Amino acid sequence: MFLRRVARPLMMTAKLKQPTGIVGLHVVPNAREVLIDLNTKTLEEIKAVPEDAEYCKEVERFTRRGLSVCQEEEDFEMIEKRLGCGQAQHELNLVGKMNGKIYGDYMQSKCNLQRNVCQCQKYSMMLRASYSTEAGTVESSVTESVKELYDKMLKSVLDQRSAPPNAWLWSLVQSCANREDANLLFDILKRLRIFRLSNLRIHENFNCAFCQEITKACVRVGAIDLGKKVLWKHNVYGLTPNIGSAHHLLLFSKQHNDVKLLVEIMNLVKKNDLILQPGTADIVFSICSQTDNWYLICKYGKWFVKAGVKLRKTSLDTWMEFASKMGDVDCLWKIEKIRSETMKEHSLGSGLSCAKAFLIDHKPEDAAAVIQLLNQTVPDSRRQKFMVELQKLVEEWPLEVIKRQKDERRKELAATLHDDLPTMLSALSNMGLRLNVNVEDLTREGVFA
Repeated sequence: MFLRRVARPLMMTAKLKQPTGIVGLHVVPNAREVLIDLNTKTLEEIKAVPEDAEYCKEVERFTRRGLSVCQEEEDFEMIEKRLGCGQAQHELNLVGKMNGKIYGDYMQSKCNLQRNVCQCQKYSMMLRASYSTEAGTVESSVTESVKELYDKMLKSVLDQRSAPPNAWLWSLVQSCANREDANLLFDILKRLRIFRLSNLRIHENFNCAFCQEITKACVRVGAIDLGKKVLWKHNVYGLTPNIGSAHHLLLFSKQHNDVKLLVEIMNLVKKNDLILQPGTADIVFSICSQTDNWYLICKYGKWFVKAGVKLRKTSLDTWMEFASKMGDVDCLWKIEKIRSETMKEHSLGSGLSCAKAFLIDHKPEDAAAVIQLLNQTVPDSRRQKFMVELQKLVEEWPLEVIKRQKDERRKELAATLHDDLPTMLSALSNMGLRLNVNVEDLTREGVFA
């Protein structure tokens, strides 16, 4: 009785750790000391992992925070509050799992260590997802359907420990309507990657078709920085880089005449060893032509040729027309050689570009011969366009090519065209092809001045 009377007040005044109320989850009386010890050991063991690894950074950041809190606070309630956990035992379990996963011979089982540390990254992200104060601000403008799908998939991965149906993920991609939706998409992709590695032992990335849809979603909502991550060979999202994804980003660059983005995408294509395709050249050449960037079209043109890409007629026409506009005859004939190796007949664009090159080379008769050949082979459906382009060759092209030359070359070229254009028109007239052009009028308007 005496002991009971004495002990009861002491027990009431003492600050004891309350039970968890969960079967099998017991209270650790000296949780603070155990946490400090385990966190310290974890920081030592993580040194065996490469420092530049994302999982290493994540585990180290999470562990240092836990260690700092435990060293600053002596009251277990304050530790739980600052760590965002209901019980210190919960934190202990997490750190214990990290510590247990990291232990082992790194050199002997490198792959297992990578998988297990990824498991640690999953635990730390679980805590952030549960207790982060930033989540509320990010989700404020998230689309309701996207948030619903995200929560369902998150519950499937974290609570049910099962892979969510593929249909949910496809639906999430297609439902993205803004930047915040795209952020949630990439967050769940990262979580799924960790889950597939640690729980399902699936090391394969998502297939190319799905990754292209992700890129399309990023372009649709304007999250180009996220779209570029799809091109990374090494990424934490389980994405497979492919040239199709690069095409979607290049088309966005074309739509906005964004040369800087073009250069960034092509650098990523090269850095990640993506295979160039004829369609890539079509888009790149079109952007260079629209933005009047002769340097880039030559740079990438050489890259495509060196890579063995079979350039399409549209790409060659764009390149040759740009060369004729610049007055770069040497480059134009090199492109013509590439074209002639794969194509027997001239297109309208390549043929007229060769005629312009002959005029610059002071060969008006050869220019007339090329034009006459085009006149004989052009189909009736394109004859009107042929006549319009021929009219532009005589009336507009001389002024443009002359303006692009340096002073000395400009005078020389003006004199050459002044003499050779009438000769070409006369030769065409003798062949039965007449144009409604008065060269004297062109001279009076200052084209050759």
